[in-house]
Amino acid sequence: MSTPVSHPFLGEQHLSGAVFSGGQWVVSGNRIDAIEPATGTVIAKVANASAVNIADAAKAASQNQKAWANESYDRRGEILRQAAAAAKSHKADLVSWLVRESGSTFPKAEFEVALTNKCLIEAAAMPSQATGQVLPSQTGRLSFAKRRPLGVVGVISPFNFPLYLAMRAVAPALAVGNAVVLKPDPRTAICGGLVIARLFEIAGLPANILQVLPGDGKAGAALCEDRHVAMIQFTGSTSAGRKVGEAAGRHLKKVSLELGGKNSLIILDDADLELAVKNTAWSAYLHQGQICMSAGRILVHAKIAERFTALLSEKAKQLSVGNPFEEHVALGPLINAAQVKHAQDIVSSSVTAGAKLEAGGGVNGLFFEPTVLSNVGPDSPAFLEEIFAPVAVVVPFNTDEEAIQLTNDTEYGLSAGIISGSVGRALALGSQLNVGLLHINDATVNDDVVNPFGGVGASGNGTSVGGPANWEEFTQWQWVTVRDAAPPYPM
Repeated sequence: MSTPVSHPFLGEQHLSGAVFSGGQWVVSGNRIDAIEPATGTVIAKVANASAVNIADAAKAASQNQKAWANESYDRRGEILRQAAAAAKSHKADLVSWLVRESGSTFPKAEFEVALTNKCLIEAAAMPSQATGQVLPSQTGRLSFAKRRPLGVVGVISPFNFPLYLAMRAVAPALAVGNAVVLKPDPRTAICGGLVIARLFEIAGLPANILQVLPGDGKAGAALCEDRHVAMIQFTGSTSAGRKVGEAAGRHLKKVSLELGGKNSLIILDDADLELAVKNTAWSAYLHQGQICMSAGRILVHAKIAERFTALLSEKAKQLSVGNPFEEHVALGPLINAAQVKHAQDIVSSSVTAGAKLEAGGGVNGLFFEPTVLSNVGPDSPAFLEEIFAPVAVVVPFNTDEEAIQLTNDTEYGLSAGIISGSVGRALALGSQLNVGLLHINDATVNDDVVNPFGGVGASGNGTSVGGPANWEEFTQWQWVTVRDAAPPYPM
């Protein structure tokens, strides 16, 4: 009897510059290096898909989508459950790739895999949910509205939570009968793209229903313009999101934009300082501050600002920084040198403008020390710009009204947190904040999968993904009326 061949989760055929298209792994003619940020080591080759590759994938997805939509709801749900089972079975592989390719610490990577698994399980329940409503109508006429898949959904995903932020669009879009073309960020094409392709390949998803093509901005632009693509779900920077929204809108596509943020964590004078510092560290330093929900401003009541800043600075100095794959550290590397320079420039210019460097500020390669800036005014670069690095920007305020004004003094509108001993006071303050996500006595960085997630202003176009919002995003209404016989209209 022959011994079964054991196939690794990701092997040579996946890591040599392949795209996943037509249910197969096809090596691309144009390839780039996948770099481990912590060491600078080349860990694989990934494809750099062309506009032609995108066009071929979108066409094939469109030609096969209706067959997938016509699959029984049991079958679609089962494939998503199988993908969740594969994610659970290969958890160690998923965590390892997140740590190596995205610079995640192990706890962050494990948290991201758990979110991804929950996302798949929640999506697996969607096919068996009701898809319409019976509407009021006249006697002898049936009137109802039903939700139908859009067709082909293009997903453009980011580098920071690459696995989950791609899966939160891919899984529900597939669940309700769409085909998907996924273009992950080329900096995290493995854990944000190839991993997802493998999970659905293992799960038995039919060929051409999910296409995964890593690529740069040209590939993204091609996806936004392709006539076979009905919708674009984009998560990333506001500057890139503006281009995506403009291109997709010009071609009359549905667009979901989840963009950046300059989020405020508000510490009121009745807050427990120890808890406030812990929530601040989570909000400002988790994954090196490279999260759209990271607290870009720590607004602290003037009565407690000095003591709070001292405690936060002490906490920052205790947090270790290093290669998360080799040692137990609190923070790993930033994604690349450009991001390091961006953060350094903001810190330096803010200090020149009068801010005080209380802790951190040091850089070693891509490793950025947890940093605390105080004495930051509304005109400081650190107050105005999204930093996307582990920099806590402490801004004092004197009244709740001033905290509201400071929070809303931005074009962004994603997340806000309020730490207070009075829930009523915090709720009254929070009701006046222009944000899509509001957390009373919790950090700005939060996601439970089952919740609608989205921002306003420069943080997005008012759309949400997650929970009940998935039905709104990834389907469209069709109104249907039925009569026994056509009416004799008087004309």
